[in-house]
Amino acid sequence: MPDDVRLNALASELASRLIARGERMATAESCTGGMIAKVLTDLAGSSAWFERGIVSYSNEAKAELLGVPETTIASFGAVSSPTVIAMADGLRARAPVAWTVSVSGIAGPTGEVPGKPVGTVFIGWSGAGIATSASRFQFDGDRDAVRRRTVEAALQGLIDLLELPREADQGR
Repeated sequence: MPDDVRLNALASELASRLIARGERMATAESCTGGMIAKVLTDLAGSSAWFERGIVSYSNEAKAELLGVPETTIASFGAVSSPTVIAMADGLRARAPVAWTVSVSGIAGPTGEVPGKPVGTVFIGWSGAGIATSASRFQFDGDRDAVRRRTVEAALQGLIDLLELPREADQGR
């Protein structure tokens, strides 16, 4: 399936799940530069379930807009699990949404650091009733390919989380 068709299909599936649950989401993006928000808002009617997207490309923006502690970035780097977790939690604390997804990575062709080659991406997910989580990915390809794979993984990860039973459904 071509990339654009695949991304559109994932966005449509995510939209259907959020609408069925009566929930909204937001994005905090670094290496994708707003590409996740673009894919989501390409769908007509996305304002019913997509609330906002923040492009926090610089470390200063991560701290100022999302509340990522400067000590987190200094200790672990902008491209790290603790940073995307703080991005996802920070956005969720600031936006009237049930779900957030955050991304930070090295899309290339430059920027690699020891232990984090080009294509290294961390994605974080935060939602009501779940522990905020993050995953590390290693994507191949040029800058565009890394960014597209990041969008795909971010959307698929949120879809997977939405398949989990809600706390209310578990009688808690």
